[in-house]
Amino acid sequence: MNEDTWADCRLPLQRHEVHFGDRIVRCFAERPPSLHAMLERSVRARPDEDAVVFEGLRWSYRELDERVGRLAGGLEAAGVAAGDRVALLLSNRPEFLVALYAAQRLGAIAVPVSIREQRPGLEYIFGDCGAKVVFFDADLEERLPDPSAVPGCRLWVRLPVNPGAPASSHSAAAPADEGAPPPPMPAAGWETLAGADFLGQAAPVAEEDCAVILYTSGTTGRPKGAMLTHLGIAHSVLHFVHCMGLDERTRSILAVPASHVTGLIANLASTVAVGGANILMAAFKAGSFLELVERERATSTILVPAMYNLCLLHAGFGRADLSSWRIGGYGGAPMPVATIDAMLRKLPGLQLMNAYGATETTSPVTMMPSRFTREHGDSVGFRLPCADVVVMDDDGLELPPGEVGELWIGGPMVVRGYWNNPEATASEFTAGWWHSGDLGSVDAEGFVRVFDRKKDMLNRGGFKIYSVEVENLLMAYPGVLEAAVVGKPCPVLGERVHAFACVSDPGINEHTLRAWCAKHLADYKVPESVTLTDKPLPRNANGKLLKRVLRDALGQ
Repeated sequence: MNEDTWADCRLPLQRHEVHFGDRIVRCFAERPPSLHAMLERSVRARPDEDAVVFEGLRWSYRELDERVGRLAGGLEAAGVAAGDRVALLLSNRPEFLVALYAAQRLGAIAVPVSIREQRPGLEYIFGDCGAKVVFFDADLEERLPDPSAVPGCRLWVRLPVNPGAPASSHSAAAPADEGAPPPPMPAAGWETLAGADFLGQAAPVAEEDCAVILYTSGTTGRPKGAMLTHLGIAHSVLHFVHCMGLDERTRSILAVPASHVTGLIANLASTVAVGGANILMAAFKAGSFLELVERERATSTILVPAMYNLCLLHAGFGRADLSSWRIGGYGGAPMPVATIDAMLRKLPGLQLMNAYGATETTSPVTMMPSRFTREHGDSVGFRLPCADVVVMDDDGLELPPGEVGELWIGGPMVVRGYWNNPEATASEFTAGWWHSGDLGSVDAEGFVRVFDRKKDMLNRGGFKIYSVEVENLLMAYPGVLEAAVVGKPCPVLGERVHAFACVSDPGINEHTLRAWCAKHLADYKVPESVTLTDKPLPRNANGKLLKRVLRDALGQ
């Protein structure tokens, strides 16, 4: 990396430190000690400034802190203590922030979960992490597992329906499991728990402690709980703050799910850390987003490229006053040059910045300074100051600049490993370096490029889908002999999920298989089209499935 890349960012002093026993990593010498400490700092510095904006609601930092304290008091009275896991099955709403920071105040571990997850996935995640408390939106209740399947959970907390969230994001997104509905949920009400008349006491934590568990799909079909630490979150936040130029004037729109690492870290935590305003959208709609930028004088956001395209296509893009918008982060897919040019024609002061990262890296690993965005559209940028990226071959040997191999990532942001899964941790980490599974290169100037997904992952509008998870489920359906899932190109979402299935039962049709998947998978993982055949799927001499042949059959 060119050492001048981040010279304009006035970075804090860096030094090498030993963490997690055997990792030597480059760290910022001065940093927040915990996720909750970032909120405490902003409450002291900016008590009366906007902290949360949502629909007709507006909370100051003082008001947010009071709500966090009362909920922490209610949780403490209910027996929640440091290290306990608190699951958040919540949409983008102010209570998500309250529950997140209330858990942090007690030294508990927050476990945000996608509201698109279905009952089988929820049962596994709640059981695997040993959730003691589950917060959930009321209209997701039908998806919850039978409480007897999660015996360690002592408190189920129901929140009123989020008025801003469309039904398609919630229980109507996919049918519930067939059969008898679960028994009534013995849930407490949010108002009672969050109305405690005493404030929970802040518990001391070590920066290497786990603060958040985020579940990410694995090649075995079972999600893995990545353990995000206070140390990692602090460094990711500082990377966003210094390299994107965030400060107390930041007014950030959260338009991606709060339960994803981008929404959680890049949007919520980073904005709280500088004392800015988090402007929440229950779900992204281009027209509403543009109106929100204008009305709230929003300064920044991080979206997937498809969302920028939708903004460009909306009639309001040419009419709205978007002059306050100065930082446009994006990730999950490349930004077409045509999109970059169209955005900059309307908003010449907008800094479009690509970023690359993952749940296992607590979000960003690389970032593209806006001055390089257009000319290097095929790159995801340079490594961030405390990140390390090396390109390795299959034998674990570093490759020269420009050669393609697997990207290995190191730094204080890399997670400790996977919760309750030492086998996966041992398989995917080497001395603290995470094997990303992405095939890429780093050229002599330091530009990082990502070419393909070694683990055969699909990317649907920023949502990551491992094909093997869908394939395993399809092959569990009676009469399906083989299944293969590939990405079908889409100009808006990048890829859509297409399945090939070899079947022995002529009664099986596309609707049958899509309905089967919808019962068990988050809606974005469900195949949107299916090709049925009674012939074996193509394989090479070694028996390996030839997905390239299948992609060719789709006209790719």
